Amino acid sequence: MALPSPAFVLEEDKIRRNLELISDVASASGVNIILALKAFAYWPAFPLMAEYLRGATASSLNEARLIERHFGRRPYVYAPVYRPGEFEEIAGMSEHLTFNTLTELERYRDQWERLGTSVGLRGNPQYSPVETDLYNPSNKFGRLGETLPNLPSKPPRGLKGLHVHTLCESDAAATATLIERTRAQFGHYLEQVEWLNLGGGHLMTRAGYDTELLIRTLRQLKERYPHLEVILEPGSAHVWQTGYLTCTVLDIVNNYGSATLMLDVSFTCHMPDTLEMPYRPVVRGASADKQDGYPYAYRLGGMSCLAGDYLEEYYFTQPARVGDTLVFEDMAHYTTVKSTMFNGVPHPDIVMVNADGEITERRSFDYPDYERRMG
Repeated sequence: MALPSPAFVLEEDKIRRNLELISDVASASGVNIILALKAFAYWPAFPLMAEYLRGATASSLNEARLIERHFGRRPYVYAPVYRPGEFEEIAGMSEHLTFNTLTELERYRDQWERLGTSVGLRGNPQYSPVETDLYNPSNKFGRLGETLPNLPSKPPRGLKGLHVHTLCESDAAATATLIERTRAQFGHYLEQVEWLNLGGGHLMTRAGYDTELLIRTLRQLKERYPHLEVILEPGSAHVWQTGYLTCTVLDIVNNYGSATLMLDVSFTCHMPDTLEMPYRPVVRGASADKQDGYPYAYRLGGMSCLAGDYLEEYYFTQPARVGDTLVFEDMAHYTTVKSTMFNGVPHPDIVMVNADGEITERRSFDYPDYERRMG
């Protein structure tokens, strides 16, 4: 079956392969690994994911509703701040709910105590291997979680859990260090609470990731604190290398010897991390660096009016032509959840395909989708 252009294409068999690995790690280590919707929220895939995962985590009421409705589980919830008019609903449906600050925990105490919600507090252990500030939550002056000097010597009354999240597409050694730093700073809390959420960023499905080290590390944590439920909530790991974005060359602009392929997608609208991180996505059949055998250089241009909506040169084996197809690899995570309709640029279809390449799910976007966003 021919694929639409542009389209985010999700491959069921590859998602299932990742889920099987994650499920094996959870079973071997005795922890609970759940999906973080901030990285992937395409709910037609939730029935597949629910075969392997005990749940999912939300950072807003909308995400929590999506989990409850389409994942069929009570959501785990953490938000940097809660809206007063929404708190009753979100606390009432939560499996666990984490507060960002002690002040919010106390502000809503009457409600969560009455509802019997299992509440936790986010701590900032001031460790992260992430070097890009935009994605590093551990700054001691930051807004995400309480640092050690702010905490009372004993957990606040009714506190059931501790939440730390400082990783981003990190390896098993970083998880081990995060646990060491958490124990060093918050060990007196771990002795008294019921659960520890180690957040996301555990990229256990990436090639070369040391899953055995991760399993040993988590087992040791469980041996040290046998009373704790330990939770990991990666997002990217579940759909790492399981999808791509296909698009078409609509025009070629030449100025002063520099050629730009004009595509029917936008980097700022559909692949914002390529500009924000920034990072160089893999383009199928092309090279991001100049090398022998790839003599044809083209910048890649998005279709929005933003001047910076482009990527610097990629190198191809053949000259490009209008009508050519380009494929951006590994576009399942942090794409559809962050994409926009800025400038009225059409949103790519989202399709899921089976092992035979047949489309099993499809979401298309049209003018009414744009109109509803604007009024």
